[in-house]
Amino acid sequence: MSADQDSTTARIAASITAAIVERRLMPGTKLAEQKLADIYHCSRTLVRQALNQLSRDRLVTLHPARGAFVAEPSVEEARQVFETRQMLERAMLGQLVERITPAQIKALRAHLKQEREAVARTDVPGRTRLLADFHVLLARQLGNEVLAEMLADLLSRSSLIALMYQSSHSAAESQAEHEAIVDALEARDKKAVQKLMDTHLGHVEANLRLNPRVKDLKEALSSL
Repeated sequence: MSADQDSTTARIAASITAAIVERRLMPGTKLAEQKLADIYHCSRTLVRQALNQLSRDRLVTLHPARGAFVAEPSVEEARQVFETRQMLERAMLGQLVERITPAQIKALRAHLKQEREAVARTDVPGRTRLLADFHVLLARQLGNEVLAEMLADLLSRSSLIALMYQSSHSAAESQAEHEAIVDALEARDKKAVQKLMDTHLGHVEANLRLNPRVKDLKEALSSL
């Protein structure tokens, strides 16, 4: 494959990922190859390669004879994603708090300002992307690109989960929790920063409807 074809495949995959993260593409949406080829002005072969890549990232599900669809994570997968994020991000902050620089704090404050502005103007795609990018930015400040890529993947999957299961989680609440995390990083308070991240991810997960409110058919029909 030529460099141009590689670039086109990467562009398509990045565009579809962004649409998922920013909640413009819903779980279960059919991703028809010809439609995508028309949108991106390229061959179906390049579209298929991008979809295969997204399938490996678990953002797209490929069904023989039916085609590609935006993935629909199960409740168990949702729980596992948040459990993994909690383990990774807790350890990440434990390292970052010991080595963060004033310049890095300044960069985080600039990012928080963008978050606040997006929340204030009810920019749903913008605030969703910025709130997710905060976590990747923390990983990049450690200088660990492998960790940053792993978190970016988990955050994309978290966005799919939020689309399927979220209730009324407040973006403003998430943003305020990010502010508290940066305050604790600046104070170099390891115990506080890890507790704040645990609480933050716990709040996000708690606002997802991962437990059915009705346990069985009899209960569901008992009011009839």
